[in-house]
Amino acid sequence: MELRTLKTFQVVATHLNQTKAAEILGYTQPTITMQIRNLEMEIGHSLFHRVGKKTYLTPAGKVLKQHVDQILDRVDEMNKAMNLLHGPYGNLVIAAPEYYWTHFLTLLIHTYVGLHPQVKLKLVSCNSGDVIRLITANEADVGIIAGHHHSDDVQATRLDEEELVLAGRRELCEQGELPAIFRHAPLLYKESYHLDGLYDRCMEELPTRPVSVIESSSEEAIKQAVLNGTGVGLISVDLIKDQLEKGEVVSLHRFSQPLETFIITLKDRSDEITLQSFTELVVEGWDEAGEER
Repeated sequence: MELRTLKTFQVVATHLNQTKAAEILGYTQPTITMQIRNLEMEIGHSLFHRVGKKTYLTPAGKVLKQHVDQILDRVDEMNKAMNLLHGPYGNLVIAAPEYYWTHFLTLLIHTYVGLHPQVKLKLVSCNSGDVIRLITANEADVGIIAGHHHSDDVQATRLDEEELVLAGRRELCEQGELPAIFRHAPLLYKESYHLDGLYDRCMEELPTRPVSVIESSSEEAIKQAVLNGTGVGLISVDLIKDQLEKGEVVSLHRFSQPLETFIITLKDRSDEITLQSFTELVVEGWDEAGEER
């Protein structure tokens, strides 16, 4: 039973007129007649009967029409879906910490929407740990994280690395050496630094450990806490470079351990064209987007 024959039957059954069906399909009327006759022989039932000059569907014809409509609707849906594979389509959920949205992704999203307006985006702001959870649970399609995530299920592409500094407001740092400062002020750091042991590696470089620590999911919150003298921060140099240059903030230690940034997807979805198109744009445009900060 060929789809071409089913389509012919559908058109004839809809208009109940073989001449009209021949015009619509671009066939000769004998071709229409032959296809209908072959279909009736194949299914073992008559599909049409005539009363006077009018044509009607037989009970078998009515049953077949219902199923043929469903079949050809599904074929049409399939063809549309396959055609969409030639370019990005559908929904795309992107998860990233607030810092990346503010300093990088806003510009990149603007570019992506201009290139692929047919893709519906959902933007999620959360910490790196939650980004990983969303990706592995298949609740987000693409994620940006600070720190490396080691998993056989996740594909990670490095976007950047930043120098980390231990920094404090000048007035706070004038209280003495680092041990004295740590006795009076907490260390603030981003909780995602625990993802691949970055925090512990940084602490190994210091001559003393802090008396108290404060974890935060927001680098901007850490920056503001450093600027108002709440404590000293383990923070990206890029985030606080203006204050360092002005002397408002003092560098107590520059770490040899870099903060790496990765874009992640599930490995078994990495070849999906919509994910690929966004990932490629981010990888290619990350540095340029950072320069626009």
